[in-house]
Amino acid sequence: MNSIASFPAGWRNAACLISALFCLPVAAENYPLPAAGSDVIGEIAYSNADKEDTLLDIARRFSLGQDEIVLANRQVDRWYPGAGTQVLLPKMFVLPNVPRTGIVLNVPEMRLFYFRRQGKQGPTDVVTYPVSIGRMDWKTPRGTTSIVQKLVDPPWRPPETIKKEHAANGDFLPDVVPPGPNNPLGRFAMKLGIPGYLIHGTGIDKAFGIGMRVTHGCVRMYPEDVEQLFPLVPVGSPVHITNEPIKVGWLGQDMYIEVHPPLKEDFLDFKEHPPQEDEEQDHLVHAPLEEGSPDYQRLLSIALDLIQKKVGKNAPPQINPQALKAAVKEMSGVPVLIAQPAPLPVAPPEAETDTALPASLVEPWH
Repeated sequence: MNSIASFPAGWRNAACLISALFCLPVAAENYPLPAAGSDVIGEIAYSNADKEDTLLDIARRFSLGQDEIVLANRQVDRWYPGAGTQVLLPKMFVLPNVPRTGIVLNVPEMRLFYFRRQGKQGPTDVVTYPVSIGRMDWKTPRGTTSIVQKLVDPPWRPPETIKKEHAANGDFLPDVVPPGPNNPLGRFAMKLGIPGYLIHGTGIDKAFGIGMRVTHGCVRMYPEDVEQLFPLVPVGSPVHITNEPIKVGWLGQDMYIEVHPPLKEDFLDFKEHPPQEDEEQDHLVHAPLEEGSPDYQRLLSIALDLIQKKVGKNAPPQINPQALKAAVKEMSGVPVLIAQPAPLPVAPPEAETDTALPASLVEPWH
């Protein structure tokens, strides 16, 4: 069976561009803000691939990022899933542990959350989008800032550092790139209070790269996503940029953990899949960790610390150690159920009845 990866890179890029133009993406979904004490939104979904689909097509169709869908479907060919192949859509999210106001960007997750206000009330719902972030040598900044300006059809004035980088590869950029389909800022841009950094769309030739480390530090979005977000966000909105490869949260009395590959600059010795023909060093998808390796032990320690902080002074839940270890090892970005409340004692049945509860309802996890 031939895969798109077996064709020349130029052909594959053209295929990605054509699919980006003709697929019909759905708008990002709004989720009600979880009740106090809960941290999880959305739910896992599935979609069957069409004959001509790539995982990139499916990702864009459902407002998912490229690395995001690949990590959640490690056994599926990125370029040729095959007709009828079931693809997991990671549409369930543990919210980052930061104030739920304005824009929240979790850098290693490569995902943006916007907490919408209704009038003078606090946020009532949240909408989320995949984003691209800065490469290792062009880091996306961290901290709290705000939206200071909004621009429609902005021209791009590439900084000298970027012009020099392109010139070294024989690509000489003009001083100004006017608005248009190939402008790398797209049609909409929002300036951050950190000079030189924006949240913006992209040109049609780069839309298939959303959800990867490919930018010079800015936050890049699908054109249709930034078009939806742009009118919702007023100037002055806070922007919280956080670094949480592991998130732990409650859904009612159930505890979930969501593990993403940390940024390479935080874990420089992470092992990765060998690069494919279409991949560059900054785009590699992390391989699962070996249980017992230093990286695994470090992440597991971080996870246990976050679980303890989430539990606080409450009675500790029954942790499923197998589920916890698997989540840390796989780093799939998909929330995993790791704890449930202890079951209530079950009284023995009366002598005159032979009805018994299923064992799954009475046996604790172990």
